[in-house]
Amino acid sequence: MLYFFKNTKTKKVMLLTVAALFLVSCENNINEVRKINITEISPVGEAQDFNLKYTDSGKIKAVLVSPQMLDFSTADFPFNEFPKGIDLTVYDDLGNKSFVTSKYAISYSASSIIELRDQVIITTHDGKKLETEQLYYDQKNEWFFTQKPYRFNDRGSVINGVGIDFSKDFKFLDTQQIQGNYSL
Repeated sequence: MLYFFKNTKTKKVMLLTVAALFLVSCENNINEVRKINITEISPVGEAQDFNLKYTDSGKIKAVLVSPQMLDFSTADFPFNEFPKGIDLTVYDDLGNKSFVTSKYAISYSASSIIELRDQVIITTHDGKKLETEQLYYDQKNEWFFTQKPYRFNDRGSVINGVGIDFSKDFKFLDTQQIQGNYSL
């Protein structure tokens, strides 16, 4: 193709033009290949104004309320996402209520781990209150944990710290990097 042009300058311009077109077309193809490698997962179900009551032997044990639940149960690592947060009421054997709220939550089915994020607050029936920005709950072991800053109030005694893990009834509490006064 370049043999038809006798002028060397014209050959160089044509060669540069062809090379530029080749590079532009390759860039578009590379971007298309990159898009192929990105896996988007979509929920298989969505619930609005979600309200779930969990019962055991005819007694209500928990009530979970959320404006939205997204079901990703067909993903390789299945989960349910609550992008607009949760309000959870938990009842003990005597009917006492404790409350858990967060602005975001995600529950992983395979590992039985629940992650709560953004303004996580646990308030118990006997006056305990925990506040943090991120908290995990291990459903199998009934154990909460975080490595984020927290504030724990137990009927006037306040602990601030970074890192805490505890049983669901607060009977076993392991605090790390604490500040504050706590009286038993």
